[in-house]
Amino acid sequence: MKLFDVYSQHDIAIVKGDGMYVWDDKGQKYLDMYGGHAVISIGHSHPTYVGRIADQVATLGFYSNAVKLPGQQELADKLGALSGHDDYQLFLCNSGAEANENAMKLASFATGRSKVVAMRKAFHGRTSLAVSATDNPKIQAPVNKTENVLFTPINDIEAMRALFAEQGSDIAAVMIEKIQGVGGIIVAEDEFCRQVKGLCEEYGAMYIADEVQCGCGRTGSYYATDKSGIKADIYTMAKGIANGFPVGAIAIAPHIEAKKGMLGTTFGGNPLSCSAAIAVADVMASEALVANAAKMGELLMSELAKIEGIKELRGEGLMIGVEFENDCTDIKRRLLADNHIFVGSAGTTVVRLLPPLCIGEAQVEEFITAFKSAIAG
Repeated sequence: MKLFDVYSQHDIAIVKGDGMYVWDDKGQKYLDMYGGHAVISIGHSHPTYVGRIADQVATLGFYSNAVKLPGQQELADKLGALSGHDDYQLFLCNSGAEANENAMKLASFATGRSKVVAMRKAFHGRTSLAVSATDNPKIQAPVNKTENVLFTPINDIEAMRALFAEQGSDIAAVMIEKIQGVGGIIVAEDEFCRQVKGLCEEYGAMYIADEVQCGCGRTGSYYATDKSGIKADIYTMAKGIANGFPVGAIAIAPHIEAKKGMLGTTFGGNPLSCSAAIAVADVMASEALVANAAKMGELLMSELAKIEGIKELRGEGLMIGVEFENDCTDIKRRLLADNHIFVGSAGTTVVRLLPPLCIGEAQVEEFITAFKSAIAG
């Protein structure tokens, strides 16, 4: 059987990881400034993570949500402490797309309404409703088309006001990435977020914070949205929450009532997935990785600002976009081929930096030296 050929891939087979580095099958070492697309939060093969998963799978790998699974409450307690939202409720699933799907469905259940407002350039996932709220017609099949998702420009509060004035009684939720990742590291301005939250409260809609890529400590705050001085009604999480183990989650404000059967999942919250996410939460707390993300992000931004030829720097913490005037494909190619460094991209002009939150000053210096060389050609 052949693999279904839907990915554009580098001709590199990664077989090992440790901390900030990965190795291919030929023994070549690479600096990971991409984090497997913002997934690797505490570093590759962290001993606490490996040990916790190994111990759990040797005891009980899976049972269903038909019984109590103690790891779920342990994880909820630790995420509540890390985020400062211990009064919220936790629902566990398997991916970011599933988290966003459930968040929109929950908002619709809670309000009795059918429409969701999403931002232009948004990316919320590839499942049916999530991809409908993703501003990319190329990845929407005809079955995904719906009039229930309304798009408006990010940071344009007047357009948002007009939309609420016209259709506010039908709007169940507004969903915002505090920093759009796939969209090019576009930051939702704090005042915009605050005013949208005010509109949601005025019209009885829910504010959904898509924290799948920008959350879990990446920006120097557990939830990036909270830096705006507001609390979302629903936060969605995945990627960095379990350092590569497939875990998604939504944190739900206390005013939203749970009803039996409202949401459900076979694999979500199973013992093995909870053990992975608990290990990540423990390491984040013990190694102060959220604070490290803020500190190292500031260092990275300050060093990048000194480099000539960059059009614009955007982002917060360890979610950084470096935009160039022209196509930067060759810069990425030289970084990988000549310097053995993985980075991400958004379109053809933006380099995305999404390193593990355990990055240190030595890796920042290593990257900056190589980046200057790659830009110079």
